[in-house]
Amino acid sequence: MVTALRVTRKLQDLQRRISDARESCRVLDEQISVWSEAYEDARLRSLMAETPQSEHDLADVRRHFDVATRERDRRNNEIDEMVQERDRLLRDWSPKEVS
Repeated sequence: MVTALRVTRKLQDLQRRISDARESCRVLDEQISVWSEAYEDARLRSLMAETPQSEHDLADVRRHFDVATRERDRRNNEIDEMVQERDRLLRDWSPKEVS
C-alpha cells in the first residue's frame, strides 16, 4: 500500500531527525559546560579586577552561555515534538499493510 510505505518513510525520516537532534543536544551540553566554566572564571576575574573590560568579558561569556542554553532548550522541545509525532504515527501504523 502506498500509505503504509509513506508512513514507513516518514517514521524513518523522523527517527533520523530525532537522532540528529539528540546528537546536537549532546554537543550543546558540552558547549554549555565549557561556557559555564568560562563564566565562573570571568566572574571571579571581574570581582578581582573591577575593570570595565573584565565586566565586558563577563557579559560576553554570559551571552554565549545564554545563547547555547536557549538553543539546547529549543532543540529539546523540537525533539519532544518529533517523538510525539513518531509515537502518533506508530499508534496508527499497521505494518501488515506493507506488502
